[in-house]
Amino acid sequence: MQASATSILIIYTGGTIGMKENPETGALAPFKFDQLLNEVPELRKFGFSLDTISFDPLIDSSDISPAIWAELALIVKNNYHKYHGFVILHGTDTMSFSASALSFMLENLNKPVVFTGSQLPIGMLRTDGKENLISAIEIAAAYSNGKPLVPEVTIFFENQLFRGNRTTKHNAEHFNAFRSDNYPPLAQAGISIKYNFPYIHYPTPSQEFKVHTNLGCDVAILKLFPGISPATVDAILNQEGLKAVVLETYGAGNAISDDWFLKRIQKAVEKGIVILNVTQCKAGVVDMDKYENGLLLKKLGVLNGKDITFEAAIVKLMFLLGKNLSLEKTKELAQKSISGEITS
Repeated sequence: MQASATSILIIYTGGTIGMKENPETGALAPFKFDQLLNEVPELRKFGFSLDTISFDPLIDSSDISPAIWAELALIVKNNYHKYHGFVILHGTDTMSFSASALSFMLENLNKPVVFTGSQLPIGMLRTDGKENLISAIEIAAAYSNGKPLVPEVTIFFENQLFRGNRTTKHNAEHFNAFRSDNYPPLAQAGISIKYNFPYIHYPTPSQEFKVHTNLGCDVAILKLFPGISPATVDAILNQEGLKAVVLETYGAGNAISDDWFLKRIQKAVEKGIVILNVTQCKAGVVDMDKYENGLLLKKLGVLNGKDITFEAAIVKLMFLLGKNLSLEKTKELAQKSISGEITS
């Protein structure tokens, strides 16, 4: 049962957005989020019920781990029927990983979960944090006829709302830190917020909301580059307990055709290691039928990651490994869209 008044839970994990300057020392330090309305008095104009939860200790986004994702998923689960929407404040460096993870872990989600953050602390004069926070809350609270406008895990940053598992951080300096090269924005915030409804996913109402917290971390990355050595490839593919690999290839999914390399890939596949082909390009799609070098990988049993982002590929494999599926089922789902992360 939902609360009658519009209610939003703000979860502060850490990151730049929650910082303000100590007037005595001049140093940046986290402010107490139970005093959020004092820091951002504009929020009072919404008339929403705003509650906050802060991680203790706060987490630098560079230290985000699957255990933190599980904690976030459980916070949403335990408060799911108390709030209309959720806003997660998070450092930008790993925000795309976290948003991707929750998109898989929160199955049949039917409420907005909006990640946001900032490039400048909210306590600074030129901060982008206030605008990002205000718009994220407005989107999390946006309902029509009792139904949420964006019942997905998303990222709002610099006037744009993206599907979380389609994003990549591309700029460490500018306010428009994120891009979604292979999928359109779900909303644009200008004078008003305009929603791109045809691209928003709406779940089947009869499906039960479920939370998955078990993730398998026996995953590695093999990023190709000209001159890569057999020793480098061996160091990655021969790790004890390895179960899945994101193979970052060139262009449309191409790799070197040297015999030594192909034999190592074949051996890994025969050992039952899931190898998912993801392009190093920020935009575009893997098509292993397009060129001979890509076709060689396909014939060896390398899987097609299509237009999935690197970030989503990593956490999707973790999610699938955590479900303890058969090898064939894992391979099947790795190449299918589970939560809108792949264009069908």
